[in-house]
Amino acid sequence: MDPAMALAQAIMTSLLDADLSGSELARDFEKSMGFFWQSTHQQIYQELRKLAAKGWLNKREVNQSGKPNKNVYGLTLAGREALADWVFGPTKVQPTKDELLLKLYNLSDDNVEHVIGEITHRREEVMQRLYLYEAIRRRHYDDPGSLPVRHKGVYLALASGIHQGEQFLSWCDEALTLLATVTGSAGH
Repeated sequence: MDPAMALAQAIMTSLLDADLSGSELARDFEKSMGFFWQSTHQQIYQELRKLAAKGWLNKREVNQSGKPNKNVYGLTLAGREALADWVFGPTKVQPTKDELLLKLYNLSDDNVEHVIGEITHRREEVMQRLYLYEAIRRRHYDDPGSLPVRHKGVYLALASGIHQGEQFLSWCDEALTLLATVTGSAGH
């Protein structure tokens, strides 16, 4: 799948429940879909313009007192139909690009301590993300069975992130234990 195309669907999905300005969309995107689909604010704004030009989004200017006016975007009927068609299309998984895994192919006595440090750092980052995911799950998705249909889907995406994070932590522990045997250190 074309990454720009998936960004379009991510943006349209963000607009399913409410019309948002570009800055509101970028902020909300970082707190939800941004966990598994990375995009810059510039990419989001460019995509908003493209989607509006296609007729999939409407754009209206909202006056603000003491501030510049802002543009608010919402899904059009054509945008909702395009999003629905996309859901029925084939799903493609993006290939993994992780420099840490590439560095493991270059592991040597000279760099093992550095690589241990990178794995430890990545482990800490994943732990922080898991704490956030768990807080979101407890706050908004504590009873998945009672959620409306679309929110069940959001819960499942969150649960996938939690499971992947837990799996990565397990891999980090395995890697750190194995690499400790190379350096003679007693763990992490």
